[in-house]
Amino acid sequence: MSEHQQRFDGLVHQPSDDQAFLELLGDLEQLAQPRRPTLEQQSTWEELERLLPSETVARVPDAGPLVDQIRGAWFGRVVGNMLGKPVENGKLWTAERLDVYLRGVDALPLVDYIPVDASEAHALGFLPNWTETTRGRVDGSSRDDDIDYTILNLHVLERYGRDFTTADVAATWLELIPFHQTYTAERAAYRNLVLGVPAEAAGGTANPYREWIGALIRADVFGMVCPGQPRRAAALAWKDAWLSHRDDGLYGEMWAAALVAAAFGAVDARSALDESVRHVPEHSRLAREVGVVMSDHAAGLSWDEAIARLGARHSGRNWVHVLNNVGTITAGLLWGDGDFSATIGLTVRGGLDTDSNAATAGAVAGILGGFDAIGSHWVTPLRGTLRSAIHGFDRSSIDELAERTTAIARLREPHTERVLAGEGS
Repeated sequence: MSEHQQRFDGLVHQPSDDQAFLELLGDLEQLAQPRRPTLEQQSTWEELERLLPSETVARVPDAGPLVDQIRGAWFGRVVGNMLGKPVENGKLWTAERLDVYLRGVDALPLVDYIPVDASEAHALGFLPNWTETTRGRVDGSSRDDDIDYTILNLHVLERYGRDFTTADVAATWLELIPFHQTYTAERAAYRNLVLGVPAEAAGGTANPYREWIGALIRADVFGMVCPGQPRRAAALAWKDAWLSHRDDGLYGEMWAAALVAAAFGAVDARSALDESVRHVPEHSRLAREVGVVMSDHAAGLSWDEAIARLGARHSGRNWVHVLNNVGTITAGLLWGDGDFSATIGLTVRGGLDTDSNAATAGAVAGILGGFDAIGSHWVTPLRGTLRSAIHGFDRSSIDELAERTTAIARLREPHTERVLAGEGS
């Protein structure tokens, strides 16, 4: 038995020894470093940007389409999130098990909310939110952290402008997010902030989740306010992600923000994806993952074949890690082929972090097709409002949030004054 295993086993029986646990975690992190060289030694955006491919010319949409596309992004994000929520358990709801279940209830292709028999929901492993997220039961949105952070980062932009800092994001978290509504890397960073760790160091301190998907789920609004300007969106996302993530976890938020921004000027999902990887380090594992999935699609593989290959590629990786989820989002967009319902349905069928993945894919599909491409069977049950744990924002109007996002997007300069003083909806 290794020394580290012995120390861990001892701590299992002494859970209150926080200092010993942190020392062990630090030693394990040092042990892991030589096994995978890291690109992330940059502590400023300027240092990281030197690793990125050259920026392409921005394609900013006209004012009319912009309003419709941002509305499509918001509703697409919420709908995708709702579709994936009841099966957000990648250990249980694998792609294979999802397809067996959906085929058994005659729900393939998945183009509507997931059906479930109330008498079987618990035994099948649906999450408790099934009572408000499954077919025939949606009556307004169900609160979720994926949507909380979209609202929160809109608030950050309104309060501080686009030149907000990581410290501004940290202060906003402490002010508006309940601790127990944060998870994994965000909770680790929040804990560090409360213990006095500076915002710039919070994401890299005692945080084993720093390459998970938590930063990526916070990205979309940065893309919405930078339509056709993916490098600018990635720069905003970097400041937010640095609070809680490093390495590919950091790149995940940059990538998603760039993807959303690129969708505004793109002819299809493939062109948006092509552009998105220009805004993360080209030799990163994340860029390679997107490239592999795009190559599988170009080679004519079926959806099932691509998802099987993705699962084998990431065998043993946690279902909330950023890399396998980025691959799933990419696949959903490509094989969805511009159809909103097909895109979010396939993304959820890929398993893993189903609600987060379908939220991002839904936002991109909502931009590409506009609001009208989202069927009324998705939108009408939402009743136009959002539930949120963000203080002052519960029961916000989705249309009002879209309008506020559009107001910032219309400010073309990279550094702007705050645009709204409101503390909620």
